[in-house]
Amino acid sequence: MSNFAAQLKTEISRIAKKESRAQAAVLKKAQTTHRAEIADLKKRIASLEAVVRRLGKSAVRPEAPAKEEVESQGLRFRADGFASLRKKFGVSAAQMALLLGVSNQSVYHWETGKSKPRAAQLQAIAAVRKLGKKEVAARLAQMATPNQAP
Repeated sequence: MSNFAAQLKTEISRIAKKESRAQAAVLKKAQTTHRAEIADLKKRIASLEAVVRRLGKSAVRPEAPAKEEVESQGLRFRADGFASLRKKFGVSAAQMALLLGVSNQSVYHWETGKSKPRAAQLQAIAAVRKLGKKEVAARLAQMATPNQAP
């Protein structure tokens, strides 16, 4: 009887090995196809990233002439220069905003360097820069007088 049990055991192990080899072959084939698909996807990603980089560089180019136009007019902006201009005139940020026709928040952002003024605002700043301290005080007084009359 032990001979029969040994033969049964060897037959079961042979069939189990055969089945596991068949299933392993299916898994290896699937693994090979997945690796090929991953390699193709990586190539597509690399080509798409190259296109994005190219488009990003071309999108930056139109902005450069706009900056050159502003610089060609001689209008430049520095946050610390703007803050020192306001302090030179002895006016508050709210008064400077009123003088330039912008919001108080804009003046704050310009002075802290969080944003830069637009071209029209740069021209207004350049016009104010040419004024003296007394002229600035006179303009502010003139702007404040109509508001207090009604």
